Amino acid sequence: MEFEGKVAIVTGGNSGIGEAVAWRFAEGGAKVVIIGNNPETCRAKAEALRAAGHEVAFHAGDVSREADVKAAVDLAVGRFGRLDFAINSAGIYQNQPCTVVDMEADYFDRIVAINLRGIFLSMKYQIAAMLKSGGGSVVNVASGAGIRAVPFASGYVAAKHGVIGLTKTAAYDFGTQGVRVNAICPGLVKTAMTGFLDQLEPEAAAFYFKANTMERIGLPEEIASAAAWLCSEGASFTTGLIMPVDGGYSVK
Repeated sequence: MEFEGKVAIVTGGNSGIGEAVAWRFAEGGAKVVIIGNNPETCRAKAEALRAAGHEVAFHAGDVSREADVKAAVDLAVGRFGRLDFAINSAGIYQNQPCTVVDMEADYFDRIVAINLRGIFLSMKYQIAAMLKSGGGSVVNVASGAGIRAVPFASGYVAAKHGVIGLTKTAAYDFGTQGVRVNAICPGLVKTAMTGFLDQLEPEAAAFYFKANTMERIGLPEEIASAAAWLCSEGASFTTGLIMPVDGGYSVK
């Protein structure tokens, strides 16, 4: 119960990596606030956590909207009295492969709004709350696309590179104020976003798996474990870290 008495907020906590993070921190003793854009899903995930004996609240909203992000942080502080950890995993992928020449400007703006503006707004209010509590830890979920190019995904790659920049700058700005800011760069992870792999023939799916040195897909729980370590006392001297958790994708 390494997080006993602590409060964590998880954006995108109603599915995929975010859901695994919510469970990991709740099982570690933290009180958890889930943010997601689907009210029914958020409620269902929160009820499942409560049924397991955990203290949890949820806020349904869009992380690209400032009022929604502020309301979620206010909920965490109002309900549980403080904010210690924030894991920002809300995001969308660029499902329309195209070059920068072919990409519609509105589509680019939407990808950046969720994946980059959402991180900016989240940190804006999360760090302000942490400073009032004496410090905390922020973990931004970026992507392997934040450190390497991915073809035909310029909007997604640009946004995730931006997350890396925001993370490093915030780590610099708040290093003496008790707030640590780090980022995880997952590789291919088994979530709804990668569900298309289940529809492929084995040989075609193997092409994706072989993109990393372990030649397998990652699990959301493996990303959650990395986030937990970054928020633990074991990482007390760690800030500004851009951590690949990708099965060796970044070195292949």
